[in-house]
Amino acid sequence: MCIYVYTPNLSLVTISSHAALISRLGGQAYYDDVLDITRAADANINGPTGAQFWDTQTAWAASLDISGVTGWRLPSVDVDGLSGVTDCSTSTQAACTDNEYGHLYYYGADAIKGNGNEIDPNISITPFSNVQNDWYWSSTLNGAFPYFFNFLDGTFTLAVKATKIAAWAVHDGDVGVVPVPAAAWLFGSALGLLGWMRRKAR
Repeated sequence: MCIYVYTPNLSLVTISSHAALISRLGGQAYYDDVLDITRAADANINGPTGAQFWDTQTAWAASLDISGVTGWRLPSVDVDGLSGVTDCSTSTQAACTDNEYGHLYYYGADAIKGNGNEIDPNISITPFSNVQNDWYWSSTLNGAFPYFFNFLDGTFTLAVKATKIAAWAVHDGDVGVVPVPAAAWLFGSALGLLGWMRRKAR
């Protein structure tokens, strides 16, 4: 069984049977080390706009800036684009790794599910805030119709884009890992090469 371990410790080492949600951006986001994505800590970060049309939510996620980090998107419910969308209300844990909503719902069962398969609306999903006991848009389309995920019971369905539904932003990879800019890498390589040539010339 894979159980999420919430930790604000950036140097956390987890054992293989546990997944981790690791604090990023001062607690404004959490890195999911199984799916290799970062989730916004606030599941309703768009606040006053709340539930909106799919196109509006897609554009909102793409324009989101959290502490200088851009490039956010809506979660996918079919990550590999091959196996189809999994109903995480009845599936196995392993099957839900292809569903970025279902994975959180299913693997975080101890933290997310209340009585039976329903979320208790009075329980906060640590470490996330403002998680609605309701529907969330995904980025996954079936023809012209996007899927949405229901955090009430782990199911999914299709809706027309002109339906007002909430959104939760995710980011590919670990936003806590700062890549070395190409220019800095080339500069460092050039310095190393010059040092090697100088030693060789002696």
